[in-house]
Amino acid sequence: MAQSKIKILLVEDDPTLGYVVKETLHKNEYDIVYCQDGETAWQQFMKNNFDICLLDVMLPGKKNGMELATQIRKKNETIPILLLTSKSMDDDKIAGFESGADDYITKPFNMQELLLRLQVFLKRTKKRDDGAPTQFKIGSLDFDYTNLSLANDKVKYQLTQREADLVRFLCLNANRVLKRDEILMNVWGKDDYFLGRSMDVFITKIRKYLKDQTAAELQTIHGIGFKFIYQ
Repeated sequence: MAQSKIKILLVEDDPTLGYVVKETLHKNEYDIVYCQDGETAWQQFMKNNFDICLLDVMLPGKKNGMELATQIRKKNETIPILLLTSKSMDDDKIAGFESGADDYITKPFNMQELLLRLQVFLKRTKKRDDGAPTQFKIGSLDFDYTNLSLANDKVKYQLTQREADLVRFLCLNANRVLKRDEILMNVWGKDDYFLGRSMDVFITKIRKYLKDQTAAELQTIHGIGFKFIYQ
């Protein structure tokens, strides 16, 4: 039986760019559902099972890309979401991470860059076994990297892939100081200002998950990075 194609929701209101991206992804064996506005995209999201979402920030109508990302994230906590942003819209990148997006790609971009970014996310989503542990005990919480869960008998947090990648990296490097650029390179794949701001958003989320864990602490080492201490 042939392996099913990766299904991507592409939302871009510029018909020229949308066509180029759609055709490029088709040629690379992706299954694409292409929409030009947020409302249509949401309807398609509810009808289909997608593997990844590519969302333009600036969309016509009542639902822009970040609103769509927030809506998708509430419905599906694990699907990778990449925002397509204008180079001049720096504030959108920060707001995008807060809306639930995992990463961004800045316009104008070449198709090879987009394909590489997609491959990175899809490899992570497949949860390949790299030989490192995938289950950890953090205080009273059981962290299961493969199933993207952090839970005990009272609570269960369903993590996004990016959250799980970050928690796993922290666990594998517990009780030592981690520089910010080290975390960014290992979890995000690159180090830049906006991804650094994204990391801060994710660190805040993880601290909320661990707020009742007296045996676990995610310390900020000012001017350097973080130190994750747990028993």
